[in-house]
Amino acid sequence: MRPTMAQAQLKDGFIYGDNVNSEYVYMPAGEIGVSNPICVYEHNGVCRDVDFAEAEKLITLRSLKVTSHPSLGNRSC
Repeated sequence: MRPTMAQAQLKDGFIYGDNVNSEYVYMPAGEIGVSNPICVYEHNGVCRDVDFAEAEKLITLRSLKVTSHPSLGNRSC
């Protein structure tokens, strides 16, 4: 099965989010290339770890787009 665009871009360090609602999903640099990566879901400055499948669900359900993070910039790595 081919990866979705969101899966491929998360694995490449792109950040998905919504700057208006301060909501972001990204894979930290240390997780790139790991077999079971953990991603970060950040909302209003509160961060929590989510597995890769949950990160993809959050991106889809909340219609998050590739964006720039206020402190990380355009990429998480």
